[in-house]
Amino acid sequence: MSVFAKQYTDGDMGFNSRRSPMYGTRGMCSSSQPLATEAGLAILRKGGNAADACVAMAAALNVTEPCSTGIGGDAFCLFYNQETKEVKCILGNGRSPAGLEEGLIRDRGFESGIPPQNALNVTVPGAAACWCDVAKTFGTMKMSDLLEPATDLARSGFPVSPITAHCWQASSYQLLESETSGEDLLIRDKGGAYRAPKAGEVFKNPRLAKVFDTLAEEGKEGFYTGWIGKRIVEAVCSRGGVMSLADLKSHSSELRDPIMSTFRGIEVYEVPPPTQGIVALMALNLMEEKAAFNGTESYNRQLHHKAMSADRLHLDIECVRCAFAEAVKHIGDPQQFGDEKDSSDHWHNISQLTSKRFARLKAASVSESAAAAASDLDDPDRVRNALGASHDTVYFCAVDRWGNGCSMINSNYMSFGTGIVPKDCGFSMQNRGHGFTPLSHGSHPNTIGPSKRPYHTIIPGLATYPGGESLYGTFGVMGGFMQPQGHAQVLRNMLDLGMDPQQALDQPRFFVSIADYSIGENIFDTISGKMPKVFLESLIPEPVAEDLRSRGHQVVSQVQGMKRSMFGRGQIIRRDPKSGVLTAGSDPRADGCAMGF
Repeated sequence: MSVFAKQYTDGDMGFNSRRSPMYGTRGMCSSSQPLATEAGLAILRKGGNAADACVAMAAALNVTEPCSTGIGGDAFCLFYNQETKEVKCILGNGRSPAGLEEGLIRDRGFESGIPPQNALNVTVPGAAACWCDVAKTFGTMKMSDLLEPATDLARSGFPVSPITAHCWQASSYQLLESETSGEDLLIRDKGGAYRAPKAGEVFKNPRLAKVFDTLAEEGKEGFYTGWIGKRIVEAVCSRGGVMSLADLKSHSSELRDPIMSTFRGIEVYEVPPPTQGIVALMALNLMEEKAAFNGTESYNRQLHHKAMSADRLHLDIECVRCAFAEAVKHIGDPQQFGDEKDSSDHWHNISQLTSKRFARLKAASVSESAAAAASDLDDPDRVRNALGASHDTVYFCAVDRWGNGCSMINSNYMSFGTGIVPKDCGFSMQNRGHGFTPLSHGSHPNTIGPSKRPYHTIIPGLATYPGGESLYGTFGVMGGFMQPQGHAQVLRNMLDLGMDPQQALDQPRFFVSIADYSIGENIFDTISGKMPKVFLESLIPEPVAEDLRSRGHQVVSQVQGMKRSMFGRGQIIRRDPKSGVLTAGSDPRADGCAMGF
């Protein structure tokens, strides 16, 4: 039995990694829910392209994994067009309400941060517009056809998968405490109490099906200006929020150029600020400068041990820390940078941060033998505010027969977000406003305020061969601030170790975080300048953990079972440029799968 075929156990919850990579030639989809993957594949079989398939999966994931994602959250998309050789992105992140003024925040005593489930954290949900705009801009099919599989799942019901059932139950308190319509996402037992569905239990969501009907018939306007928008405002304001119909009506997605750098000659694309995509590119640049090994050797056991060596992990951890420390000083809503000169300076800074020259300068300060002291990294308050624990999101991707690739991500942020469920809508509202920097931290591009988009954790990834000549692959690892760390690790596994997509996802990971959520620590309780925790998954040998401790790292090792959720859940589809063969992997830490034909 290989190292990848061992079982991870934690009580009655086990994780098996006995998967082979999935192969196909005419199309491939991958997501954290088999029923969602099947929904995307059905669209590809009907002649739809990769973008069409991803919209279908987004809606199906809303039905099957509502404790992570939904139309009440935000979404981002990267799309590679094989015909034009271009990569474009659609930003589906909403702004804070216009009424979220500094005086209101101070009057309510929230200078140091708004509690996670508070209604003031509800930003305009951008997912509905994003889905519609992805379909219109990149897709080929009608929205009604793309929503049909998800609508059928919502009306007819579906059996809940095991890991989702666990997360649904763990987060059900959010729905029960919201005092809105949270019971719509729960099951009423014989005694009249509401609870989360169990694994294998069929759950139906006819209210969400009605929302999808409206979206199919009226488009995004039906969501933001019709009955759904009114229900959103009523629910949010009933819990002390300040969302208005004007806030919803003014929302629109943005079609943008992504940010890009190279790693081992492959062009890697991420979504621009206010997301943390820049962190992934900076970390990869630093890793390329400091790599203990390189090349594209075929995977073997010797290289596996080298991948988990203390030398390699130490350098990768330090590169991640350095990338976060630099990036978070600049990440904020670009539209808040005032006049044209300020905006130009902002994008110049972003370009400089992702340059190879900057990586060479910063790499010189990364020690190969010792962890940098927290005080050596600039602005520890802001760094600690960025290195929190992972939260709940879904990542999914598709590649079609023509070689187009779509990489997409959708999230409520923290499980059900605020837990606020608009009446007769069947979805919960996100709490993305919790990603703002509190007023007490002083002036910063990400400081909380009105009509502003917060620091965003969710990032899809996409890569092409040099010059964009053809798609290398679509990839992503959901999980809050794990995401850029996950992107860097899975790309390293494929491009440095020659792993296939499934092996790259199976490989044990590290996660750098200031707060130790394994003991209930909250990020806002941590002290300025505190050294981050470095979490290591259970298959990373204990002698390696001890070596890292000797270098000054605060290591938490042997992380197993459901606690492994902090390492995120990923999907990868890779395309061979000569044969067109698609190879895919789906994370064993999730319920999902990749499927092709």
